[in-house]
Amino acid sequence: MSGARITEAHLIDSVADALQYVSYYHPPDFVQAMARAYEREESPSAKNAIRQILMNARMAAIGHRPICQDTGVVNVFLKVGVQARLDWTRSPQEMIDEATRRAYSLDANPLRNSVVEDPLGKRRNTRDNTPAMIQTEMVAGDTVDIVVSAKGGGSENKAKFTVLNPSDSVADWVVETVSKLGAGWCPPGMIGLGIGGSVDRAMAMAKASLNDPVDITELRERGPASPEEELRLELYGRLNDLGIGAQGLGGLTAVLDVKVRTFPTHAASLPVALIPNCVATRHVHFTLDGSGPAAFAPPDLSLWPDLGEGTMEGRRVDLDALDDELLQSFEPGETILLSGRMFTGRDAAHRRMIEAIDKGEPLPVALKGRAIYYVGPVDPVGGEVIGPAGPTTSERMDKFTRPLLAASGLKMMIGKAERGPEAVEAIRDHGAVYLIAVGGAAYLVSKAVRAARPVAYEDLGMEAIYEIEVEDMPVTVAVDTSGQSIHVTGPPQWARKI
Repeated sequence: MSGARITEAHLIDSVADALQYVSYYHPPDFVQAMARAYEREESPSAKNAIRQILMNARMAAIGHRPICQDTGVVNVFLKVGVQARLDWTRSPQEMIDEATRRAYSLDANPLRNSVVEDPLGKRRNTRDNTPAMIQTEMVAGDTVDIVVSAKGGGSENKAKFTVLNPSDSVADWVVETVSKLGAGWCPPGMIGLGIGGSVDRAMAMAKASLNDPVDITELRERGPASPEEELRLELYGRLNDLGIGAQGLGGLTAVLDVKVRTFPTHAASLPVALIPNCVATRHVHFTLDGSGPAAFAPPDLSLWPDLGEGTMEGRRVDLDALDDELLQSFEPGETILLSGRMFTGRDAAHRRMIEAIDKGEPLPVALKGRAIYYVGPVDPVGGEVIGPAGPTTSERMDKFTRPLLAASGLKMMIGKAERGPEAVEAIRDHGAVYLIAVGGAAYLVSKAVRAARPVAYEDLGMEAIYEIEVEDMPVTVAVDTSGQSIHVTGPPQWARKI
């Protein structure tokens, strides 16, 4: 047993540094898997999306700014050796929360605070991203093994759980479930499965499995050596055969790897937990042995493909000159480069605008013939106009879409993933369009923003309405004026091709 003590400072400093590290560095194995997906992709829309993801990853790694504007809820997995000499007086929760506060408020790279308290009531932002979500296990040994990850809300919201009959097919349930997830989890990414145990054990295993190395290529080359590996290979093939593709646009790769962990369970039960991890997969592993805080060496950036510094191809559109003829020329799957002025607005801003409409009050901004971008950016630093500013999941705005279009004359919405039938019908009825920016390319998108100023609801913080000016902001047409959706037509088309 080591004689050195593991202090509170060792844990706090390590976790704080780890959270900054994962905010701008993908794990190298994940980047390499994404690069392989880019090389083999045949769908132009999906290939363009993966290119933006890889460009963003390299830019974030070089610039030390967040990969995604959703810098995640902190997840920490502790394995504490029973013989470890711990010089701790506070609980792991208290220490890791202190590390979270420090990491998320760092002046050089502030991270977005996304955690709200009072979840059934006022849902007030805790303003420091605490509390962290912690799993602690006592194990043999005299060290403390730690995995730190930052989990975004888009993929977390797509978690699923079921209890199958022991004779049921896990693979069939997973394929059916993933086929219905939509694109809100920001593929290409990972699928984590926890099978067996109990409800809580299965979910914990699924979450922890997402931190395992991406090794599906090696597994395919050597072949399976267990039922778990057989299931991984089957699901990797079947899930990609669905044709979902990057960002749900239709293509060859939506899943970079499938992870499976199992545990003994009741004879009458087959619990199965499924948790996806998005394109902003962020985690790092380290061990404390009493010698001091962990040190995190920068990865070899030659592993990050250099695909250019933001140069994109597509039809250029002036946001200050939108008209019906122009919008009617948009085709689902087409790449558009937007320049001009638009507004930002997410859930809270939409809710307030609808309340104003219901009361017969004027809206705080003139939306007629304009565009609105569903985004809650990270705070800017230095000379930045805006911090990383990727899209949020658009489906949350669906219930507001028809009344807002009817009352305001809004013509363009920009967000992430598919819209529901209700929103698509409203878009068609009002001759509007819906475009998507690539989820997980937040730093890249922010480089297209030339100016930003708050214009309404400033008390909402990152959910305030801003007027922003962009130049060549890359987007993809998702729903055209006739109500055709690439998220509806794309995956089946590519599934047939596959």
